[in-house]
Amino acid sequence: MVLVKWGWIDGRAEEGLQKAAGGMLEWGLHSGWSMLDNYWWRGTRFVIGKKGRDYKFRVKNLSDVRLEVVLTVDGLDVIDGRAGSTKKRGYIIGAGEVLEVKGFRIGHEKVVTFRFSSVNSSYANLRDRRTRNVGVVGLALFTEKGKEPGIESRARQGARPFAEAPMIRARD
Repeated sequence: MVLVKWGWIDGRAEEGLQKAAGGMLEWGLHSGWSMLDNYWWRGTRFVIGKKGRDYKFRVKNLSDVRLEVVLTVDGLDVIDGRAGSTKKRGYIIGAGEVLEVKGFRIGHEKVVTFRFSSVNSSYANLRDRRTRNVGVVGLALFTEKGKEPGIESRARQGARPFAEAPMIRARD
């Protein structure tokens, strides 16, 4: 059994995908045939993975604008495998789209698959001898400059199907 601690999240513990960032997105870890369950312990969210099993991030954009997500595993940025930072670029996810990230990118087409393992066998330890953040995953979210999520739906909240209230009358 491997415990994974979540960072940079908000939301309540539920099964599978969890809402974050005020409901703008859902995210979680997928392994085998399903999303992994989430558990709360002492105010921290955990998932339990089976040692040796592969897993992937799944992120769904619930907003009506494009979002940028910066993802980390074991404190490492999933795009370049180096120390994670909110100053780095991330993946762009269109409105309503789902992103799946299967591993650390080591080239344009190649990835090192995410796998539940011991601290000593972790990618962070084997690559950089850094184990401080092993077992921690994170997500930072950025909206597109000048695009406010939900502005379209808020603009239509007062919309009416007719310019004026229809009169009640019999049809000819």
